[in-house]
Amino acid sequence: MAIFSNIEIAPMTPERIESFHSAIDVVARERLYLTFLEAPPLPETRAFVLNLLRNGDPDFVALADGEVIGWCDIRRHFFPTHAHRGTLGMGILPAYRSRGIGRRLIEAALAKAREIGLTRVELSVHADNARAIALYRGVGFIAEGVIRDAICIDGEYRDAIGMAMILRDRWPSGGGKVARSNG
Repeated sequence: MAIFSNIEIAPMTPERIESFHSAIDVVARERLYLTFLEAPPLPETRAFVLNLLRNGDPDFVALADGEVIGWCDIRRHFFPTHAHRGTLGMGILPAYRSRGIGRRLIEAALAKAREIGLTRVELSVHADNARAIALYRGVGFIAEGVIRDAICIDGEYRDAIGMAMILRDRWPSGGGKVARSNG
């Protein structure tokens, strides 16, 4: 078993977009974990990343020898009444899974989410992805419900699990930006 102690977790930069695009394509073509079945065209990926960067949204990559081998981003919701929320997306290349890289990526993204004032981070995970569900639970996400037949790959329907973390619950006493009522 190889040890990947030289993996760097770093903020996404425009120079890393092509490598990120390649990593998405590898994970997407597994047809198991992502909404995509292949990476979107490079111009769309570039626009997505540049938009995240322009908005200051959390966007981190895991690098091995300068190449993207994993990613985690949290895209803030657009509408003002939902701007306290963000949706987490992530992936890790197969050879690098189960090495703690996902946890490191999520922790970096959540720290940035707190810094920019997000109070809720949510995600949808394929219900048969036990490894990812365990990771999300391990960092504090709570399952909120099953989304039946949420995914259809090659004519096969699969459920997803909606999970979320309320960040203000995780701040020290008095650290949240939103007052909580007792009722």
